[in-house]
Amino acid sequence: MRLRVVLLPTWGQKAIDVGQRVVEGAPASVIPFYLTFVAVMLSGLGSRDQVTLASYSGTHGKSVAALIMSVIVSIGTAAFAGWAATMVIPMLGPAARVFLCAMAVAFAGAESLVIAPRASKREPKRSLGQLFVAMLFHQLTDAARFIVFGIAVAAQAPVTAAAGGALGGAALVGLAWAFPSLVLHGGARLTRRLLGIGFVLIGAYLAMLALGWV
Repeated sequence: MRLRVVLLPTWGQKAIDVGQRVVEGAPASVIPFYLTFVAVMLSGLGSRDQVTLASYSGTHGKSVAALIMSVIVSIGTAAFAGWAATMVIPMLGPAARVFLCAMAVAFAGAESLVIAPRASKREPKRSLGQLFVAMLFHQLTDAARFIVFGIAVAAQAPVTAAAGGALGGAALVGLAWAFPSLVLHGGARLTRRLLGIGFVLIGAYLAMLALGWV
């Protein structure tokens, strides 16, 4: 009985110590990844690249080559955003980094409110090369990749933010490829605009936080 009484506190304390180490170690590496993943998923819903791939898949069928190419583009553009963040991080102080992230989030919200693309009335061409150029252009100029850049700068975590952005981008194009009718539905455009309002409000709050107004 005494042995049992002695061992229970010992093993209990070890379990608590391990739990504390896990909790303390997680934020630095995990939070930027999941935060970027969620932000890209929400800001990229119904975006130009997603609608482009959904239109292509709905017209020409679910081409595996188109899916693989789109996933590669998503990974490449997220990696580019992370690389760009490494160039900017040393130039900015803490408040400036948060303000830059606020601008990215607000820009994402404004884009979601203003740009809610519909499927083109013209039948998309079957060329994978043209699809590649369109996907690359849309992703390099959209808010989702700017959010990857902003979070990477604010959190000083370009690698983990880029990884989260790549996963989110890949999930978005996978959704467009697998369920084109869902992406092209009018409800997706309404959801995109509602999310845009939320992004604008969050961006405004972060900007005030960076300026010391709250």
